[in-house]
Amino acid sequence: MEDEEAAAVLKTVGRQVKVWREAAGLRQSELGAAIGYGEEMVSSVERGRRVPKPDFLDKADEVLGAGGKLSAMKEDVERARYPKKVRDLAKLEDEAVELGAYANHNMHGLLQTPEYARALYGRRRPAYTEDEIDRYVAARVARQRIFERVPAPLLTFVLEEVTLRRPIGGRMVLRQQLEHLLEISKLRHVEVQVMTTDRDDHAGLGGPLQVLKLRDGKTLGHSEGQLYNRVFSDPREAQILDMRYGMIRAQALSPRESLAFIEKVMGEET
Repeated sequence: MEDEEAAAVLKTVGRQVKVWREAAGLRQSELGAAIGYGEEMVSSVERGRRVPKPDFLDKADEVLGAGGKLSAMKEDVERARYPKKVRDLAKLEDEAVELGAYANHNMHGLLQTPEYARALYGRRRPAYTEDEIDRYVAARVARQRIFERVPAPLLTFVLEEVTLRRPIGGRMVLRQQLEHLLEISKLRHVEVQVMTTDRDDHAGLGGPLQVLKLRDGKTLGHSEGQLYNRVFSDPREAQILDMRYGMIRAQALSPRESLAFIEKVMGEET
């Protein structure tokens, strides 16, 4: 794992699995056979080197007679699966009363369908392993709980026109993504705008950005590049990103015009 917090969780879970297995008098191969996993997987979980799936913990709990103690660890394990930078960003999003984001190359993460996200991560270079892709997709989907939060935060997005047209995952995945975007746009606390390619005045040419306004009144900025993922907590830097995002929104199509534009792009895809 890439951070101490996640590693500690997995080692604790692994020790518990081992204690319950030994108490039941089973070898690793026997437990694996009983729950439908290989001996190597059981060994890796017990050493804290592999992330057990919820099914693994549920079946191990039943076979080992743990009385729900292993199954109860699923939530902690699920969080540990998410990369640290994603967990840190999700914590900030949980504190946000207002979030604004500008995306310029692909659909913003909070708006992505699982299929779109999987296709996107599958195209990363150097290539991710299947386990890494699973972790990133699960983390991205988990962050989308922000749409269901009560009280609901104000969520605004500005998307470059190309994000609506680039067929990441193929035409069917893109169409499903656009349909999902239209559904999200109907939520009363969500506004989606499109920055069309014909705009000659554009305050977002420096790249994607995100602005978060927290419950305590603080404003934070967030930006991702090729090899970095950075949160801007300095008030002056956050203010600059907030100003730029406001200009981007003013230069983009209005939410109503954007909705019609997305529907037009969908029609062109048929």
